[in-house]
Amino acid sequence: MEKLIYKILNSKINKMIVILLVILAMVGAVMMIPTKLVLARMLPGKSANTFSIYVDTATNASARETRAVTSCIVQELKKEKEITDMEVYLGQGAPLDYAGLVKGSALKSLKNQAEIVVNMTDKHERDEPSYMFVHRLRPEIVKACGSLTPNTSIKFIEMPSGPPTLATIVVELYGKNQKALRTMAEKVAGVLKETDGLVDVDIMQDDIYRKYAIVPNKEKIVKSGLSVSQVNQIIYLAFKGMEIAAKNTRDQQDQIPIFVRLDDETRELSRGDKDSLLTKLSSLELMNNRGAMVPMTEVVHIITTDSHPGIFRKNLKNAVVITAECDMVSQVYPLLDARDRMIEELGQDFNVSKVAGINTYMFDLEVKDEKNNADMLIRWDGEMKVSLDTFRDLSGAFIAALVLMFLLMVVYYKSFALSGIVLIGSFLSIIGVIVGHWVTDKIQLYATDTHFFLTATSLIGFISLMGISARSSLLLIDFSRSLMHDEGTPKRRAIAIATATRAKPIMLTAVAIILGSLLLATDPIFGGLGVALIFGSMAATLVSLFFIPVLMDNAKAMNKIEDDCKKVKVTTWCVITDNLKSLFPRNNRCNEEDK
Repeated sequence: MEKLIYKILNSKINKMIVILLVILAMVGAVMMIPTKLVLARMLPGKSANTFSIYVDTATNASARETRAVTSCIVQELKKEKEITDMEVYLGQGAPLDYAGLVKGSALKSLKNQAEIVVNMTDKHERDEPSYMFVHRLRPEIVKACGSLTPNTSIKFIEMPSGPPTLATIVVELYGKNQKALRTMAEKVAGVLKETDGLVDVDIMQDDIYRKYAIVPNKEKIVKSGLSVSQVNQIIYLAFKGMEIAAKNTRDQQDQIPIFVRLDDETRELSRGDKDSLLTKLSSLELMNNRGAMVPMTEVVHIITTDSHPGIFRKNLKNAVVITAECDMVSQVYPLLDARDRMIEELGQDFNVSKVAGINTYMFDLEVKDEKNNADMLIRWDGEMKVSLDTFRDLSGAFIAALVLMFLLMVVYYKSFALSGIVLIGSFLSIIGVIVGHWVTDKIQLYATDTHFFLTATSLIGFISLMGISARSSLLLIDFSRSLMHDEGTPKRRAIAIATATRAKPIMLTAVAIILGSLLLATDPIFGGLGVALIFGSMAATLVSLFFIPVLMDNAKAMNKIEDDCKKVKVTTWCVITDNLKSLFPRNNRCNEEDK
């Protein structure tokens, strides 16, 4: 090892080869990210023993229509042998779990809402992970059950690996014109549906549907000998039901209400049109104050109108939310594709511009509708925003660590060059981190047909490697300086000896990290951390043993140390010779030429 390093340091060609190889490796590794050879994601999916299915039918759908969809889904799920049991919650949300906390599960109470909780066999006893199971099952169930009722949304909710969000991709539309927001939401949802890798696209707003209002005719009611309250109560009693009395009992402290309404068969309409409603009303008759029976249709009239959808507001602004999930892909790349398509397609009818400013998100868009004189804002949220915030914070922590390390080493070495060498050696471990993810991705893609992503835990592993890499570089520099100071060893020979001497401890440290990280590499969540530590340690070891010595040899600080050592050596020799020659008067004292 000493001979090899000394041979490299004594040849300019060999040093240039080492430097070029490191530069090419660094550029090639970094380019793997924009070229999508290595895919980035917040956190990968993990295999679980349960998942949920959210069913949302049309806003005006009945409980029977919602039950028809859930029954269809249950029948499809019964075909899977890996499913042990299921629970259907009709008109309500399931008991809260980790995902339901932020997805509004506890707020569900409408007849067009339902949840299905699916329990599977233990993940260690089946070959197919839950996310692959959902990936395979989603298109089959949507195709079989998604068209039973209009405007049905079927969403598969898996247990999140990291912080729970409303959805993987959330698009928030802000504007004052509610009609323009609704139109824009449909366009944005259409773009998301056409983007590869995005599924479960849903617009979180009420549908506009036709409804019929039964309006009492006060003039006819009075002439018929009836009262308005009597008409209202009988209509409410027939279709909705109401309490008409209470029963007392000795076994219960409170009164027991007596609730009355028509049975399901009697109060249901044969069709959802005006004529069917008139037919139903004609069967209802009221007794007036003279004892005569008056048909309901004689004292009311029916008005056809559109429903009034609820208005959702966030931060005191009218908003519409569109959600989408990613199917076995990272959320970064579908989002970028969808954003580009939005700019292209929406630009044909609207003025679209990117939002600029310090307090805005980098993906936000401003849309101006000149026809309706409406301004809207398209803002991205969900797991994508969490990913951006996380990677931003980790990058900030990484930069802060570099700055602090640099300042400490400048104080210690009194040299910017040597401090820079240590930082370069620490940063170059990113080569192993990225290349390791590429290798692992190819292996996993061949074995399971799924990608291995560069995640937030991978960056944590990279930041952790900085201290280990810096330690190796510091040991080489200090060892070389000691040899030059204490023994007067020439610079290149001192660097070669130091590298050969520290090679075994450096490699043993790397082996310990690799062996300790093998179990982490198999974990679905912390696999990125394990791979980063394993391959990053390999790269850091090679950099420390070959590239750092080359940088040390070219550093002016090391040359200055060598010159200082030579001066100290010559001065010391002259003092010795002067003392010796003082014993021999015939000899002259040490002069500058002798030095």
